[in-house]
Amino acid sequence: MKVLIVDDDRLVSNSLKTILEADAEIEVVATGNSGKEAIELYGTLKPDVLLMDIRMDGMTGIEVAEILLKEDPAAKILFLTTFSDDDYIIRALQIGAKGYILKQNFESIAPSVKTVFIGQRVFGDEIITKIPSLISDGNKVDFSKFGVNDKEIEILSQVANGLSNKEISEKLFLGEGTVRNYISVILEKLKLRDRTQLAIFYYRNS
Repeated sequence: MKVLIVDDDRLVSNSLKTILEADAEIEVVATGNSGKEAIELYGTLKPDVLLMDIRMDGMTGIEVAEILLKEDPAAKILFLTTFSDDDYIIRALQIGAKGYILKQNFESIAPSVKTVFIGQRVFGDEIITKIPSLISDGNKVDFSKFGVNDKEIEILSQVANGLSNKEISEKLFLGEGTVRNYISVILEKLKLRDRTQLAIFYYRNS
């Protein structure tokens, strides 16, 4: 797995490189120190995962991610920061970032990169606990007006809680393929793109 690291503190980016390369499955293809470098290196190297700081001089990680995801919607971007600012958390969710974890949880960095690589999302415990209050607007919605039935609402709530298809299938005693089909149908009914948007929709309207 090829990883690009971008942090405007060179000491931090070098430390992250050392941490990640201790894992035999991870190759750090380059490190960058600005948003401009992030865009250039991503375009040249096409890494599997971009591990990037959010607060950087000149261009924030959020701004970089918006540009890259517009060009490559499949880009796997994991934000790593010392800040758990509410505005950053919600914006990271909205633009389709694959994760947001805090730098001080260094032991979770390599596992988080691996999780993002296989297509799942990662949000640190400190972030997860904030999400419901951040994206709830207090307005209740009748899901039935979207054609979403009770079973689909049950599955939607489990997606919003961060459960994988396998975990949902085990909890609700359904086949994993059945869960996958349910989620596809819900996405179509709600005109949403992915699981993150489902979670945001659910918390905003429940």
